[in-house]
Amino acid sequence: MNDIGSSTKGVVVAGAEDGPVEDDVEPDDVEYDEDVDLSPPGVSRRIRITALVLALLGLADSTYLTIAHFETNLLSATCPANTVDNCQAVTTGPWSHPFGIPVAILGLAFYVAFVTINLPYFWKTKDVRIHWLRAAMSVSGIGFVLYLVYIELFLAKLICLYCTGVHVVTFALFILIATTLPKMVQPQQAVWADGDDFEDEPEE
Repeated sequence: MNDIGSSTKGVVVAGAEDGPVEDDVEPDDVEYDEDVDLSPPGVSRRIRITALVLALLGLADSTYLTIAHFETNLLSATCPANTVDNCQAVTTGPWSHPFGIPVAILGLAFYVAFVTINLPYFWKTKDVRIHWLRAAMSVSGIGFVLYLVYIELFLAKLICLYCTGVHVVTFALFILIATTLPKMVQPQQAVWADGDDFEDEPEE
């Protein structure tokens, strides 16, 4: 028996000399920072709501201009003509039908599509093609606005306050979309509760 006991003292359990084996399973008490908005593609909820509100304002103004285009008495009552501001002359003049379509209808169609793509669901999608499409629409919108401003200032030499409202909203959306585009096309990193970024370690 003594021989057996002495022999067992020389037996070394594999891994015992290296200390306890650590479990790779993530502990349950790991805390994440719940205040961080991890919704892709990384813009805040405030940005998404602001974009939607601006798009809805543009839609409302475009809808009014479309109705006023066919109801000239309505536009005359709400936008009295003077030497500078003449909404009726601007919206019904010879330059108000590009491609044979009333500019008010073009603006309405644009903002129907623009409101759709500025819904929070499409801001949070991981499909970067949606964000590039939104940016392209914004560029085309501001390009058309510059064309209309040129007509008002240098050809018609009159302005329309309701049209200017649409122009301002379109410009604000262009700035918002252009400044947030880099965040829209790259993934966002998660953040631990201690403020450190969470990154996957490269596999060996």
